[in-house]
Amino acid sequence: QEHYGGLNGLTVTWIGDGNNVLHSIMTSAAKLGMHLRIATPKGFEPDLKITKITEQYSKEYGTKLLLTTDPLEAADSANVLVTDTWISMGQEEEKKERLKAFQGYQITSQTTKSAASNWTFLHCLPRKPEEVDDEVFYSPRSLVFQEAENRKWTI
Repeated sequence: QEHYGGLNGLTVTWIGDGNNVLHSIMTSAAKLGMHLRIATPKGFEPDLKITKITEQYSKEYGTKLLLTTDPLEAADSANVLVTDTWISMGQEEEKKERLKAFQGYQITSQTTKSAASNWTFLHCLPRKPEEVDDEVFYSPRSLVFQEAENRKWTI
């Protein structure tokens, strides 16, 4: 909201794991007027109960929801590209399997080519290079450090 001046009508794309951070975005995006596009590998989709709630909110608030396994399809026309860790606390023993499953899900300059011309990038940190490349992470369009600073005030 700080960057775009408002949230209504924005398209947010999540590329990565169907985790708790995604669940929070899913339960709030439609209420804020945002379209949501989600790309996760098979077997790493968001919780089905959260997906059903999100589908209901999307209908109720007139927003669009897409769930896919194709990161480039999800990134199409996105204003905001978002990812998070692929290996959360307690999943360390799954690292090898997860890294294999998430091949092709790294957010790169190639990903941004199909995004909207005003795309930005978010990540709640800490970031691993396999999740997003340096070119995107350190670009002027990356809002990760503003995001971290804003989060500071809620702590």
